[in-house]
Amino acid sequence: MVKKGVKIETPSGKLGVLIPGLGAVSTTFIAGVEAIKKKIAQPVGSLTQLGTIRLGKRTERRVPKIHDFVPLATLNDLVFGGWDIYEDNCYEGASKAGVLEKTLLDAVRPEIEKIKPWKAVFSQDYVKRLQGPNVKSGKNKMELAEQVMDDIERFRKTNNLSRLVMVWCGSTEIYMQPGPAHASLPAFEKALRDNDPAIAPSMVYAYAALCKGIPFANGAPNLTVDVPALIQLAQDKGVPICGKDFKTGQTLMKTILAPGLKARMLGLNGWFSTNILGNRDGEVLDDPESFKTKEESKLSVLDQILQPALYPDLYKDFTHKVRIHYYPPRGDNKEGWDNIDIYGWLGYPMQIKINFLCRDSILAAPIVLDLVLFLDLAQRCGMKGIQEWLSFYFKSPMHAAGLYPEHDLFIQLMKLKNTLRYLKGEDLITHLGMEYYD
Repeated sequence: MVKKGVKIETPSGKLGVLIPGLGAVSTTFIAGVEAIKKKIAQPVGSLTQLGTIRLGKRTERRVPKIHDFVPLATLNDLVFGGWDIYEDNCYEGASKAGVLEKTLLDAVRPEIEKIKPWKAVFSQDYVKRLQGPNVKSGKNKMELAEQVMDDIERFRKTNNLSRLVMVWCGSTEIYMQPGPAHASLPAFEKALRDNDPAIAPSMVYAYAALCKGIPFANGAPNLTVDVPALIQLAQDKGVPICGKDFKTGQTLMKTILAPGLKARMLGLNGWFSTNILGNRDGEVLDDPESFKTKEESKLSVLDQILQPALYPDLYKDFTHKVRIHYYPPRGDNKEGWDNIDIYGWLGYPMQIKINFLCRDSILAAPIVLDLVLFLDLAQRCGMKGIQEWLSFYFKSPMHAAGLYPEHDLFIQLMKLKNTLRYLKGEDLITHLGMEYYD
């Protein structure tokens, strides 16, 4: 356990941001950072850039910006690199993704078109709807991991980087469950050498990052760093890890609304959710095996928030359905519909309907930024292994064995801010407030 009021290393030098998957999310993130640096856009949605943190009693009125309270890397410190199965540079990829307007992209074109993807670790066995020419080859998966490590070292030396962070922004892989190959590090490394199908490409990246002492976050729902072998490797190497599945559209709404229903002790009969989206993510999720991975992530949220075992009269046997439809005309502008059947006093039924016309990559990009900066902070604080305080950003938060994940967005935010207070030696905020009335 990290002691309260730790010594935090200064974020000196450049911070390398490694991104497997230079698609809509990552190109929106990179172009956005460059636009913000030029002061032609605002970092809306980013807690590290716009968020504040209360310190001490309310009467003290100490509410600094988070980036003034803890020593975070600045946007000018960030250097971007990544891998993709397509050869488009970041400007071309962002243009094809269609998320950002051409005028904004052209304003940052000189900065982002220099970012060209390295050959990716990829197999259609894990993402069936995609295929591209920019793919690594090797005699086994261990050799592919070593190639990724070579890419990392080359990137580090070329850009004179002090520190690095890796965030998986690749497509959702097929549904997998932990097995013998993931049970221990020796078993995992043997599986890499044996080309075991239990080792997905995302795991190759995670292994390479951890071996190089680089923090890793998983932005997709696939099984990646959340296996015993890689959790242990992170502990052994003193590296922070977190995941999984960026909390953006419909699930963000669930983690806002469901805690409110539970707080008021309102019952739930059913929650039906459906989405249409047309980006690369939608195409990938059109495959049933990749959708299964996403479905598992989305379905877990309500059970954990509502706790039917503790409140059987309100939440036992409620129906929860999730559907995702690939609809190319919509592009990155996902639309989500929710029909929520609730009941109140004396069992009288009511309904809530939500129609959320969101932009997936616009919601995800600030999450990537915050994870980069907070994971770098965690490493400079000597934190290692699972960073549950970053659950705020994920649909399926990683957690210690024997615990249930915390999905309530407001509890997650309190946990995150209290962690920052703890690291800086400030009192934790409990919101008890009885001292004001003594």
